[in-house]
Amino acid sequence: MSVALLWVISPNIEVSNCFGFCDSVRDGKLLDSSKFTSRYWSSFSSKKDRKHRWKSCSLSTDHMKYSCVGESGLECTSNFPASSSMVANPAGEVAISSEQKVYDVVLKQASLVKRQLRSNGDLDVKPDIVLPGTLSLLSEAYDRCGEVCAEYAKTFYLGTLLMTPERRRAIWAIYVWCRRTDELVDGPNASHITPKALDRWESRLEDLFQGRPFDMLDAALSDTVVKFPVDIQPFKDMIEGMRMDLRKSRYKNFDELYLYCYYVAGTVGLMSVPIMGIAPESQATTERVYNAALALGIANQLTNILRDVGEDARRERVYLPQDELALAGLSDDDIFAGKVTDKWRNFMKKQIKRARMFFDEAEKGVTELSAPSRWPVWASLLLYRQILDEIEANDYNNFTKRAYVSKAKKLFFLPIAYGRSLMPPSRQLSPSLRV
Repeated sequence: MSVALLWVISPNIEVSNCFGFCDSVRDGKLLDSSKFTSRYWSSFSSKKDRKHRWKSCSLSTDHMKYSCVGESGLECTSNFPASSSMVANPAGEVAISSEQKVYDVVLKQASLVKRQLRSNGDLDVKPDIVLPGTLSLLSEAYDRCGEVCAEYAKTFYLGTLLMTPERRRAIWAIYVWCRRTDELVDGPNASHITPKALDRWESRLEDLFQGRPFDMLDAALSDTVVKFPVDIQPFKDMIEGMRMDLRKSRYKNFDELYLYCYYVAGTVGLMSVPIMGIAPESQATTERVYNAALALGIANQLTNILRDVGEDARRERVYLPQDELALAGLSDDDIFAGKVTDKWRNFMKKQIKRARMFFDEAEKGVTELSAPSRWPVWASLLLYRQILDEIEANDYNNFTKRAYVSKAKKLFFLPIAYGRSLMPPSRQLSPSLRV
């Protein structure tokens, strides 16, 4: 199952060979890093975690409502389907749900940005510490990341050109790392990837964050995490999502599926917000912006799952909640048979409704981003959301028909996305403006 990156990409493009790294990860070999001295990269300083009070979140599938009680004790609700945040196991013990676990990560990421805002007044990047001979190598590294992004994520790449040079280079570096990570388990060499290979990739990530990159593409990301308040946890969580793909092909309920969607896609939103920046005039809390970014990643991945039901079934994978399938009178056998029935249509309508609710939640935060960063995110949201419409247009046949957005529709929605990006923070869309 391909990662649903925050931007619009082609999920089945084989790019591992152009990176030339899968074999080295699988075999435990490191690529040549002689050009990148540890002296330069040691400028990165680790950040200590700050403790936060929990928000109590309740997400109910039955009532399709999402409620949060923040530090102020005020409760707010909005449509946001998932599952309850506190569940009891057979022993009577209370376990924390996936949503609550993920929210802990959200708070941590938001705290990094808030600390940066308090110290600098804005999300300005830190100045380079340049040693002789390294500046040209860094420039080359970022240029290569940009070339990869331009080749495999054309729509998103165009949007990044509106960003400041520092921000767009950083986003390119994150894009490339996510792409390489996804290719480990979903690329042409996926059959050779083992849990140990992913352990080595995570060790390589830790070195990267400590200023010890192994190759040119790693070097760009290593420089990025020095300049921006980016934490390692979402990156490690994405690797955990790859591990999950190696050992798991069924999800018994939406709570399990939600955690998977966070690992492989919601993490991208958390990685990207510090780079894209929050508008100085925004009145939204940092947590709200991060929650919206998380919701967009979840929405994109749920859309991927619904689009790829037939393709996944041919790989003997079912990324749908087993309990909800059973409640609809369906089973894995029905999915493998690939027949569109009234039961399947009704089931799909509910799944699409849930995905759209996550898109609705994501919309609340896009306008809070810094102005130059909004266009690529709006484009991603509007275009990915259209895939759900295409599934409906195909009469819910996602067994043999692949829902996709035509080039004509993409061209139609790009100016709409640009118009949305010009809206100031915290301004609500009128019903007439909704697509």
